[in-house]
Amino acid sequence: MNVTHHRTRTTRVALAAAVAAVLLTGTACSSKAEEDKGGGGADGVEAGPGVSAETIRLGALTDLTGPYATLGKSIVQAQQMWADETNAAGGICDREVEIVVKDHGYDVQKAVTAYADISSDVVALPQVIGSPVVSALLDDIQRDDLLTFPQAWAASLLGKDAVQVLGTTYDLDMIAAVDFLTRTEKVAKGDTIGHVYFEGDYGANALEGSEWAAQKAGLKVAGQKIKATDTDLSAQVSALRKAGVKAVLISAGPAQTASLAGVAASRGLTVPIVSSAPGYAPQLMKTPAAKALEAMVHVVSAAPAVSSDLPGVRKMVAAYGKKYPGSPVDSGVLSGYNAAQLLGADLKKACEGGSLTREAVVKAHRSQENADTGLGTPQNFTDVSQPASRSTYVLKPDAKAVGGVITMEEAHEAPGIEEYLAAKG
Repeated sequence: MNVTHHRTRTTRVALAAAVAAVLLTGTACSSKAEEDKGGGGADGVEAGPGVSAETIRLGALTDLTGPYATLGKSIVQAQQMWADETNAAGGICDREVEIVVKDHGYDVQKAVTAYADISSDVVALPQVIGSPVVSALLDDIQRDDLLTFPQAWAASLLGKDAVQVLGTTYDLDMIAAVDFLTRTEKVAKGDTIGHVYFEGDYGANALEGSEWAAQKAGLKVAGQKIKATDTDLSAQVSALRKAGVKAVLISAGPAQTASLAGVAASRGLTVPIVSSAPGYAPQLMKTPAAKALEAMVHVVSAAPAVSSDLPGVRKMVAAYGKKYPGSPVDSGVLSGYNAAQLLGADLKKACEGGSLTREAVVKAHRSQENADTGLGTPQNFTDVSQPASRSTYVLKPDAKAVGGVITMEEAHEAPGIEEYLAAKG
C-alpha cells in the first residue's frame, strides 16, 4: 500500500466529512455512534472497538519494571517488529496495525487500571504478562469478548472463548520434566525430588503436574513455596538438602533459578534442576551462577530454542538482531513474535469474513485447528477446555549459543499427558 497516497486520500475524505458535519451535525453524530457499535466501514468490513477505517489497535499489558522486565521488553520489541513488518507489507485489511503498550510492573492493581484505560479502544490483546494479572482480568476480558493471549500458562485460564493459552500449560510442562528425569535415569523409583514454585496460579498449577507425575513414577515431592520477591533461596536449598532430594524442579522466575543453581552448587547439592520456560533468561549466563546453570539446569518449553535451525526461527532472529542491535534474543522474542503472528492470522481471517468486530476475531481464532507460524509445533485452538499443544522441547543453557540456550530434545508429548488430561475431565 502506498502510505502517502493513502494518507492524502484520507485527508480529502476527512475534509469532505467535516463539511458534511457542519451541514448535518446530527447525522454525523449518529454515524459515529453506529461506527462505535460496529457499523460497516467504507470498504464494507464491519468494524468495532479498536478498528477504524485506517487502523487496527491492539493492546499489551506488560511488565517492564518488575520481575519479568527482561521478558516484557523482549515481547514488546518482538511484537512491534511484527507490526512494522506487517505495515510495510500493506497492513491487515488495508489498515495499519498499532500496538498500545501499558507497563504494570507485575502489579495486579496497576494492571486492572491499565486494562480499564485501553480496553475500550483495542480489538485484541496479543500480550498480557502474569498469571495473577490475567486471573484478575478474566471476567472483564470474557465480558468484553477481547481476544487475549496471556504470557502465562496456568490451566485455570483454559475454558474461556476469549482467552487463549498458547502452547502447553504449567502442569503439562512439569509432567514432561518428571518424564525427562526418569527417562534419562537421573532419578529412580523411591527417590525424593524437590519442587520450588511461586505462590499463586503459576506455582499451584505446576505443582499439580509434578505431584501427579511423581506419584505415577513412584517418587516423592518436597515442595518449597516462594514469593516473586524471594531472590535468595538459601533457606530452600537447605531444606531440600535435608530432604535428600535427587533432583529439583523450579517454577519461578530467572532470578530464582539463578539463586537455586548457584546456592545448590556452592553447598554441594549438585543435582539436576529442571525449570519451566519462564524461569530462564539468557542474561543469567552473565551472572556468577552461569557455570552452575550450564552444569545442572535443563528447561522444558513449548517453544524451541532461539538457536534452533528452524527456518522461521532463524529468519526472526536475524530480523530482530538487525532492528534491535544489542538486545538479547531470548525466549520472550520468540514467544512474543509467535503470538503476534497468530493474532495477525486471526485478523486476516476475520477480515476475509467481512467483519473485524471482537466477536468475529474470537470466532476466527477458534476456527484455527492447525495454526503453524513456523516457530515451533502446530497448535489447535478449537477446544477452549484443552491446551493448544501438548508437546515440549527440552533445552539446555549454553553461554555460547544465540539466546543462551540449545535444544537437547525436539518437541514431543510426554507419556501420561493423555491420561492426565482425561482424568481432569
